[in-house]
Amino acid sequence: MLTTRFVNGAPNWIDVGSPDIDGAASFYGTLFGWQFESAGPDAGGYGFFQLDGRTVAGGMQTGPGQGPPAWTVYFQSEDAQATAKAAEGAHGRVLFQPTDVMGQGHMAVLADQAGVRFGIWQPGRTKGVDVAGEPGSLCWVELYTPDIAAAAAFYRRVLGLETSGVPFPGGTYTCVNPDGAGEDAMFGGMVPLADAPDEAGPGPYWLPYFEVVDTDAVVEQVQRLGGTVRMPATTLEGVGRMAKLADPYGVRFAVIRSEPAQG
Repeated sequence: MLTTRFVNGAPNWIDVGSPDIDGAASFYGTLFGWQFESAGPDAGGYGFFQLDGRTVAGGMQTGPGQGPPAWTVYFQSEDAQATAKAAEGAHGRVLFQPTDVMGQGHMAVLADQAGVRFGIWQPGRTKGVDVAGEPGSLCWVELYTPDIAAAAAFYRRVLGLETSGVPFPGGTYTCVNPDGAGEDAMFGGMVPLADAPDEAGPGPYWLPYFEVVDTDAVVEQVQRLGGTVRMPATTLEGVGRMAKLADPYGVRFAVIRSEPAQG
């Protein structure tokens, strides 16, 4: 699962673009116990979601022309410029050129060969989120894509990611981990869009999972807060109890109460 022992290629940041950041802050605050803190007058409205004083995500208000409301997953790169060039060479696109973020690091926003938006964070003073894999924080990411083989080749070339097949009810699940890091460093998976009818919507995308203590209670809260249940709470043996949801602005995410690792 995801941890803050960040290595190249692994997710190290996540943020949400919302048409109503105050409303989003209220929603996620109630759901996960987050508090939203502004990054200051020079940050263009960007801020940080914190859990017990530790940063778990970022967020900002978005407007017309900035794309639909969504969570963006960022992956660690030791050289954002080189990663952006590699994405272009692998038939992806650079949506936002690599830029220094007030000395905290360098970021870029890219699109893969299928048009899926994702971010790059080259650590500076800020290495990444302060907490991952704990209740109320990012624990897993999943790519819904029309072509697993093409996606695996793209992310291998651009981020050095490795994929492996794991037996799964009804087929095989494609797991993802950083180059040479082994199964213990798995942080996500790839799922064919054709095999996921619940993912019908505006194209392929990365879906973040947040760890929770009680999946069913979170599902009930989402409905009370005006969000949407896209897949009801479901138990997957050996994995945990999960649900796929959307906030009141249509931003998709998932939650899971993970089963303890067997050892």
